Amino acid sequence: MTYTKSILNAARDVGVIQADLPEEIAPDHIRMRLATASICGTDMHYFRHFANAGFFLDYPVTLGHEACGYVENANGHDFPEGALVAINPVIQCGECDACLRGDINMCPTKRFPGSATTKPHIDGFFRDRFDFPARCCRVVKQGVRPEHLTFAEPLACAMHSVNRGGVTKGDKVLITGCGPMGLLATIGAAAKGAEVHVTDLKPEAIEAAKAVGASAGWVIGKDDMSGLANQYDVVIEASGSPHAYNQALDAVRKQGTVAILSLIQPSEVPVNLHVTALKEIKTIGSILFTHEFDDAVTLIESGTVDFDAIIGGRFPVSDTQAACDFMADGKAVGKVLIQPEG
Repeated sequence: MTYTKSILNAARDVGVIQADLPEEIAPDHIRMRLATASICGTDMHYFRHFANAGFFLDYPVTLGHEACGYVENANGHDFPEGALVAINPVIQCGECDACLRGDINMCPTKRFPGSATTKPHIDGFFRDRFDFPARCCRVVKQGVRPEHLTFAEPLACAMHSVNRGGVTKGDKVLITGCGPMGLLATIGAAAKGAEVHVTDLKPEAIEAAKAVGASAGWVIGKDDMSGLANQYDVVIEASGSPHAYNQALDAVRKQGTVAILSLIQPSEVPVNLHVTALKEIKTIGSILFTHEFDDAVTLIESGTVDFDAIIGGRFPVSDTQAACDFMADGKAVGKVLIQPEG
């Protein structure tokens, strides 16, 4: 079967080809057609640099690890034909100590599509059809829109950071950065019953955060943020900027928590680590998710979140280059979606 497939050939160079699916499906896989995918910040690092966080791609690969699909061939597994499924892109071993205790994000041999961390690389989901392990797929309730279900993986990552930060009902939470992950962290913290405030460089990003649960926001460089110091139980850093990390250290209360959701890139900007000692701040990292994937799917199934408010654009697979350019130019507020041809 021939299908449309995008492929990152080099930095800022996405091609589109017609590819053929294998005649046989691996025994533990099911075959799907794309329902909707979405672009992640990780995808954008690969798009800009052919690398991410020091991991370089060895050869061209299809990007995309946030997606949902329709079952075309269940291959003997218990999936109704045509069912919409959420896809957990973490292919864990299921046998190591980390997996057995539920920390699939810590599995030392986990595989991940569209990533240089997996060798040989596995193609991601910016293509019309693909096979993927059945154990990574979950059928969702009828009526769930694919444009919303594609948020499951990034929402799970954001919810994991919220959980790592120990956010509970009534906490006062600041989220620095209202890019896609900051917006999803807003959703996750608000779902916990926290009072959520946000900061960002763009007024429209602040408004998007308010649409999904933030009660207040400040535009960096425009609004007076002097009153934010020492005000927050938890600060979630979602921008990737060392400047924002310094802001987080300033804004968190004494003995509060700063949770790092972003991958803060190397920079010449000094970080005020002495504040961590003076205020006894707990700084905690966060990568991927554990049980939060199921929690994210359940929240999406509830229909209580206005995901339409944080969709920044839609492009077909054949326009993946244009979609990535759109993201790279900073024109999008929220998630940019990749959808099947036709």
